[in-house]
Amino acid sequence: MSDITDVIGKIPFRMAFAGGWIDQPFVNKLNPNPPGSMVVVAIEPNTRFMNRCGMSTSTRVIAEDMWGALPSDRDPADLVKELYKKENADKDAPSGAQDMVGLIYPGVSRIDFDMAVEGGYFPSHVESNTDEDVARWLEKVVYMVAVCPRPDGYFPLDKQNLSPEIVGRLSQSGKDCYDAILAKDAKALGASMNETMFCWETMLPDVCHHHTISMDLMGLLKHYQDTYEGVMFSGCAGGYFYVVSENKPVPGGIQVTVRTHN
Repeated sequence: MSDITDVIGKIPFRMAFAGGWIDQPFVNKLNPNPPGSMVVVAIEPNTRFMNRCGMSTSTRVIAEDMWGALPSDRDPADLVKELYKKENADKDAPSGAQDMVGLIYPGVSRIDFDMAVEGGYFPSHVESNTDEDVARWLEKVVYMVAVCPRPDGYFPLDKQNLSPEIVGRLSQSGKDCYDAILAKDAKALGASMNETMFCWETMLPDVCHHHTISMDLMGLLKHYQDTYEGVMFSGCAGGYFYVVSENKPVPGGIQVTVRTHN
């Protein structure tokens, strides 16, 4: 009998939760209280996700070409740097290291970034939790709702309203997110996601409002925020919505399997 990984590959996918963009040096250099933090979650490759939706699918393809499956006998920090170097060769605007960390480290990880450590390109610290109870709880309360891929011609960085205040809030949302997951606190988890969306819309408005986006993303986002504990985009221009709901299912939502082994 065939396995789906025979078709989609064996490399994990990853979800990126609160604090995203803090892995970019042009953002974290403004953080008034470094290190800045964000959260990623490794998920098993038991379904296929859409491309251009913030699920690190392009990084995953490169990892597949390099390794086939994740090497289990090497330091994950070294793998992160190797994959980062391969993906970002000759790129004017390099992707952030959160993509690589999310694919390589198991469980739920808080990634800390500090401009004083390797120029802010690589984590100053990765705090990972692979507790099975935490993983199973997270699987129950987070739903993924397909919205739309990034459109052609989309670029999120033309408008920038960065400030130490908003970057500090973004960084704190990542810390709050990790603490909420470990405490199994759905309300606090949702609040950290809502805070991240506020920070994104404030500091990089084209993440949410670019002229190539035809859907009313923010109207849809508000609906989910009004109905459930919290919600955020999986990536720029939507992708999937991560919806936190502890007590009721989310129509059209799918749930994932958190990868807790190395």
